[in-house]
Amino acid sequence: MQTEKPKKKILQLAENDERIRAVILNGSRANPNVCPDQYQDIDIVFIVNDFNSFLNDRSWIKKLGKPILQQLPDEMELGKDVNQDNFSFAFLMIFEEDYRIDLTLFPSDKFESHFKTDSLTFVWLDKDHRFEKPSKPSDKDYHIKKPSQREFTEVCNEFWWTITNVAKGLKREEIIYAKDMLENVVRPMFWQLIEWNIGNEHEFQISLGKSGKFAKKLIPEPLYENILKTYSDSNIENNWKALLIMVKIFTNEQNKLGKALKFQINTTEAENSRKYIQKMREE
Repeated sequence: MQTEKPKKKILQLAENDERIRAVILNGSRANPNVCPDQYQDIDIVFIVNDFNSFLNDRSWIKKLGKPILQQLPDEMELGKDVNQDNFSFAFLMIFEEDYRIDLTLFPSDKFESHFKTDSLTFVWLDKDHRFEKPSKPSDKDYHIKKPSQREFTEVCNEFWWTITNVAKGLKREEIIYAKDMLENVVRPMFWQLIEWNIGNEHEFQISLGKSGKFAKKLIPEPLYENILKTYSDSNIENNWKALLIMVKIFTNEQNKLGKALKFQINTTEAENSRKYIQKMREE
């Protein structure tokens, strides 16, 4: 699927509907560092007048194609933040012709006060000249941020503390608990440290991409292959092996980043956690 066909439909709809005042592309299709493929979502924002009319009569969607699957997150209770003021409305749609459009409606009367652009904003249509002369899209707003000493210390502490819960779960043969702790609590700290090291190696002028999508390209192959070994199956022994590989990688990455940024490294904490885990395994 080429971008041009859905783009043509989007622009035809926008140009012929006076309520639609601007069309903005963002996301991966606006990112020059992303190699395009047929599976990329088309992330679009419509700046619109008469916002509620788009919700009350949704027949305009047919002009984009026939949706075969959709989600309307702003109509759902699941994951809803009741304290958040949300002026927009999103339609997430996969169409019969195999393209996906994530389309957000944003009211024009809230544009000045609440609309935010970022470095991956690309203006497709601007009827009212609301946008300044656009700069070339880049992912600079998503570059890895340099950590402070405190951030470094707290991420390391969280890793060394919570990884003992994984070991506890494995020792008890509570594999579901152990996997949940590993993937949802420990691994984010693991990836944060790796990400910071990648950022440091590129002077913090690079992005790892959403959910580490550029990891294979940016991480040296031997390290990348070892990281893959930390993703195990449901076998207890295999998970112990994966855990110990993760511990070794994190130790190396902690020392590497700490020395590079001249941070204090709590080696005692790391050593005590490693000994505790090893003792638990051997008991």
